[in-house]
Amino acid sequence: MFDLQIIIAGFLVALPCALLGCFLVLRKMVMMGDAISHAVLPGIVIAFFLSGERSSGIMLLGACGMGLLSTFIIEYLHKKGGLQTDASIGVTFTAFFAIGIILISLFAGQVDLDQDCVLYGEIAYVPLDVWITDRGINLGPRIIWNMGVVSVLVIAFIYIFYKELKINTFDPSFATVAGISAVIWHYSLMGMVTVVTITAFEAVGAILVIAFLAGPAAAAFLLSSKLKTMLFLSVGFGFSATLIGYFLAYTTQGSVAGAISMAIGFQFMVVFMFYIYKKRHLKTIIIDPQFGKFA
Repeated sequence: MFDLQIIIAGFLVALPCALLGCFLVLRKMVMMGDAISHAVLPGIVIAFFLSGERSSGIMLLGACGMGLLSTFIIEYLHKKGGLQTDASIGVTFTAFFAIGIILISLFAGQVDLDQDCVLYGEIAYVPLDVWITDRGINLGPRIIWNMGVVSVLVIAFIYIFYKELKINTFDPSFATVAGISAVIWHYSLMGMVTVVTITAFEAVGAILVIAFLAGPAAAAFLLSSKLKTMLFLSVGFGFSATLIGYFLAYTTQGSVAGAISMAIGFQFMVVFMFYIYKKRHLKTIIIDPQFGKFA
């Protein structure tokens, strides 16, 4: 039973991360997800310190606020300061993350949070953190309910606003001409990434969140030429990596989050080698312009 709950939790983390990761990959903003996952740490620590509860809505608000603030600073440094995007991301997320680590060190005795929880999480402990109602009814692991709600929100967000997201991803100039605000949709996407990151933070840690955002989407990008196909493939890769990683951790008695991250990396390498092989060996049809037939 515990095994099934851990796998379901992994699926529910992989699903929204894989979907949003597709848009980050296409926008060449995968490292923005990395930045957000680290930059929200000060917000989490401050929220824990003020509320004293890990399940508090204040935690989500504080973390989302920090995530959006880091996104704004990165955009400001890039557009107004003239810095390259990667430099803006590097400066911002390291500063925010360092502030978070310092706050954890200062308030270690008052805040139920440590560096290992932030970086690695522990998805194997998901079945132990259950949601019990006021009437004493055990509803199962809290993270499954939380990630279930977030997954539904992400699916609804992409389904309802698919056209706007697609246009802003592939042709932001046309989107602006068509009256679709690139700024609004940029921050909407970053807001969803922040919500997913915060919700999954405690269970799987920052490293696995980044792996789920980048790996499945990057592998799907190599195998597809259509956005819808890429979205489905990305989710499939996320699910399969969760299964492979869990059973690898089970057989080796190692870290589940680490094993899933390794499975994501291995999965991408297999897809990449297949992609290179296909490019080198696939015959290309060339039309001879002189004779108007296949050469």
